[in-house]
Amino acid sequence: MKYTWRTKLIILIMATVSGAIMVTWILNRFFLETYYIKTKVDSLANTFTTVSAIMDKYYIKEAGGDAAEAGSGPVSCAFTTKGSKNEASSESDTIPKGYGYYIEIDPSTDEENFLSVDDALSLEILASRSNLTIYIIKDLTYYFSTTNGNGKENVFFEKIRNELFPDSKKPNERLLEEKEGVYRICSVYDRRTSSTYIDLFSADQDKGNYILIRTNLESIKDSVAIANGFLLYAGMGVLIVTLFIIMVASRSIVRPLRQINSIAQSVSNLEFDVKYEGDADDEIGELGRSINIMSEKLEQTISDLKSANNALQTDIEEKTQIDEMRKEFLSNVTHELKTPIALISGYAEGLKDCINEDPESRDFYCDVIIDEADKMNKMVKKLLTLNQLEFGQQIIEMERFDISAMIRSVISSSDVLLKDKNIRLLLNVPETMDAWADEYMIEEVFTNYITNAINHCCNENIIDVKAEETETGIRVSVFNTGEPIPEGDIEKIWIKFYKVDKARSREYGGSGIGLSIVKAVMEAHNREYGVINHSNGVEFWFEVGKT
Repeated sequence: MKYTWRTKLIILIMATVSGAIMVTWILNRFFLETYYIKTKVDSLANTFTTVSAIMDKYYIKEAGGDAAEAGSGPVSCAFTTKGSKNEASSESDTIPKGYGYYIEIDPSTDEENFLSVDDALSLEILASRSNLTIYIIKDLTYYFSTTNGNGKENVFFEKIRNELFPDSKKPNERLLEEKEGVYRICSVYDRRTSSTYIDLFSADQDKGNYILIRTNLESIKDSVAIANGFLLYAGMGVLIVTLFIIMVASRSIVRPLRQINSIAQSVSNLEFDVKYEGDADDEIGELGRSINIMSEKLEQTISDLKSANNALQTDIEEKTQIDEMRKEFLSNVTHELKTPIALISGYAEGLKDCINEDPESRDFYCDVIIDEADKMNKMVKKLLTLNQLEFGQQIIEMERFDISAMIRSVISSSDVLLKDKNIRLLLNVPETMDAWADEYMIEEVFTNYITNAINHCCNENIIDVKAEETETGIRVSVFNTGEPIPEGDIEKIWIKFYKVDKARSREYGGSGIGLSIVKAVMEAHNREYGVINHSNGVEFWFEVGKT
């Protein structure tokens, strides 16, 4: 059977409390009475010490000496402790050494009241507080009791006479403690009252003092029974209260644990939005905050893993793409070089065979060979430049230059082509504008944009060149009217040898490397570039830093 943590906690605490109550009840049941008796024995002994000290005040060891020095008042007749007080000796000087004298505290007081009022009251208070009965007998004639007061030989004295002077130890008497020559403490069963008492008895015949201190053992047994019964009922009440408290307390404890468990399940399902919101400064609060930290770190780790996986996937795709581009590059280079090589080879053979002997034909053949060789030379140079940029071998030389002057210079060199195609050029460039970049490379970028615009300009035959400052630098754009680039080809035009015209027309003499160089140059500068389709044409742009 599966138990929840709360159920286990309740069972554990209830079992512990029940066990503690049961052990306490067993200890009370078998040992509390013994402990009570031991406590009462000690109480009797302590009470006897107090009573004995009070009685010592009424006795003088030597005739005349101590009494005279004490100055405590007149001395009555001496009585031997072995005889009756009525048997007064007429010759006090014949009393042997060791016999004592009684001191009359108050001569006007009845001789039966041999204790002062204060001492009698002290004994009554002591007996009441300790639940004891104290009996004091003087010279076997007078007695004092905390229950009956003072008295002389009467019925009560006769009843306890045999208890004070047993001829031998009774069968119903059990010795509990004895201080030899001073007192003995016994447990005595009284058949008359069917009760058991604990008695302390002391007999000092030299002083004439007989002391009996008694307590009822039945009251102790009743107290033990009452205590055990009360403990049983109190234990049941404690169990009920404990159960209620544990039910309430465990609910408040289990609630955050259930919340933490729910959060852990959400984390296991890679849901990291759920957080522990408790602010308790205890172990559960620390656990909740640790779960939050673990969730955040796990989320970050998974995010990093996803990023790394995406990067790896991108690397794989790039490597695959590079392999495809390498194959395509070889195919494109082969294709691009095949035509000029074939032309050069053909025209060279024609010259060798003297197909046309007139000077004009020979010049034409030579011009074709030179033109094709020049195209091959430019393409090879562009490929070398592109290769150096892509592999980081081209050093970027950052410098301040006038980009407006550079733009005008490139346009001026392209003036023949613009007039040949009847293109109207709109130039929106400041008189001067300082830029921060590699001037040679930026000129290569702008030249490619202008050449590309001239080659593809049609319809209205307008090219609009702009240069303006932005928050991040200087933005240069070249717009030409004509057909927009198909959306599927916009991202591909930056790839080497890629041409939108699938027939790879040699009409413009383009090799498909120019925009690849633009991409490499701008990435080397860590600057933005791009192309925007408009309804009536295409706009190419790039940015450079400003000083």
